[in-house]
Amino acid sequence: MSDIDFDQMHTLGDVARYHGKARPESGALSFEGRDTTFAGFDRKTNQVANALIAAGLKTGDRVAYVGKNSDLYFELLFGAAKAGVVTAPIGWRLAPPEMAYIVTDSDAKMVFVGPELIDHIETVAAELSWRPRVIAMEPADGPGGAGEHQTFEAWRDAQPDTDPQKPIATSDIAIQLYTSGTTGRPKGAMLTHDNLLAPRRRAAQEPMAWNQWGPDDVSLVAMPVAHIGGSGWGLVGLLNGAKGVVAREFDPFKVLDYIEHDRISKMFMVPAALQIVVRQPRAREVDYSRLTHILYGAAPIPLDLLRECIEIFGCGFCQQYGMTETTGTIVYLPPEDHDPAGNARMRSAGLPLPGVELKVMDEAGNTLPTNTVGEIATRGLSNMAGYWKLDEATAKTIDADGWLRTGDAGYLDEDGYLFIHDRVKDMIISGGENIYPAEVESAIYGHPTVAEVAVIGVPDDKWGEAVKAVVALKPGAVADPDAIIAFARTRIAAFKAPKSVDFIDVLPRNASGKILRRELRAPYWEGRERQVN
Repeated sequence: MSDIDFDQMHTLGDVARYHGKARPESGALSFEGRDTTFAGFDRKTNQVANALIAAGLKTGDRVAYVGKNSDLYFELLFGAAKAGVVTAPIGWRLAPPEMAYIVTDSDAKMVFVGPELIDHIETVAAELSWRPRVIAMEPADGPGGAGEHQTFEAWRDAQPDTDPQKPIATSDIAIQLYTSGTTGRPKGAMLTHDNLLAPRRRAAQEPMAWNQWGPDDVSLVAMPVAHIGGSGWGLVGLLNGAKGVVAREFDPFKVLDYIEHDRISKMFMVPAALQIVVRQPRAREVDYSRLTHILYGAAPIPLDLLRECIEIFGCGFCQQYGMTETTGTIVYLPPEDHDPAGNARMRSAGLPLPGVELKVMDEAGNTLPTNTVGEIATRGLSNMAGYWKLDEATAKTIDADGWLRTGDAGYLDEDGYLFIHDRVKDMIISGGENIYPAEVESAIYGHPTVAEVAVIGVPDDKWGEAVKAVVALKPGAVADPDAIIAFARTRIAAFKAPKSVDFIDVLPRNASGKILRRELRAPYWEGRERQVN
């Protein structure tokens, strides 16, 4: 959107202020029939800021949000930012002890609870050593009900809508997102106003068609807000002055309704969800003329699925690679590299965004040459400030020169394209050979009976570890492990091919769509002191 002055938006509060003046009557958020203009968003976030200040919260204090997606969550996030208060959203699918751990770890002074979890708040509170104040996001007549707790709107509306004008530094923390916790306790990644806005201001001014927004753009905000894919995507739309249609939760069966009724032009999804959406019977009947781009992440997209999506949606596709610690996307594969016929670049994650540096390192931190697999490291404005209260973990992740180790294994080619092999910790060592599960999965995926596959290492007395494929079959397909192994051997070296295949109805995933390999590995490593062999 060429008329936007991005240089006026250095903090989240500035985003609300700027668009509140520049496009006061334009739609900012839409949620289940409730529409908020940018002027209204600016006023309401002022009220939230004043309410937090009135409650005695100071710069750097934390509040927690536990619930599904809501327009009110974005009011809380931006309002807290105006007060210098940090929001820590918590995944609503977590068990009460996990929620309690994050509330405790973040030192949350207040907890804002969605209706789906209000009945569980006592269970969570029982795990805490103190009693934070609870605000119910929806009134008593909503699902779950507010009960004894004050509602968000009553709490907010008791305050004036004048701007508190509290001085906020761009280096101040705005949001604390907890890593998915697939290994060990979740860590709070501290993201500053600069982390959230500076790279996006830079990218918005580059000639990348997939990232250009206009006054009529409408984004679908459906990924969980406890993840960067939810909060970050919602922020991108607001920064660009576009309306965000907020879905309470990601329901692939409702996506077509949103596209049809809300005139969605841009959305972010994971490939597993795309697969469900595109295979619905009425997927070929919907008018997609407003849809310009689908951004996808968390996994590469299989070629067969991409062909199907391009044919049906008829829009541009852009892969996004990043992590919580990098405030989301740092690498993108542009639409022009998505060829339905397939090409070498489609196996990559893509190119670094403007201002992002990449390199591949060995264990000692030495930079490796092109086409050599090692750990991917990145440096740039989007790298987090650090992990909350975990200086040692921060130092292990970000070195003195600002390079952040991603924990992902991959290589860079001669043209600067990044190819991901896998998480470093998921690497399988069999007979002294390093095997990367993603490569094996890619080889198996094309088998006609395979819907989804995850590859793990299991103990093997002879080779140390053996490669096992865990496969979800397509409907009506017959389980034939030998055929799948033989098929894989036609595509990769024999030592990389699975030695065994197990079958499962559905692969376990976290809320952001990533396969939980640790959950698949656990039964095979039970009773062993180490998880490597």
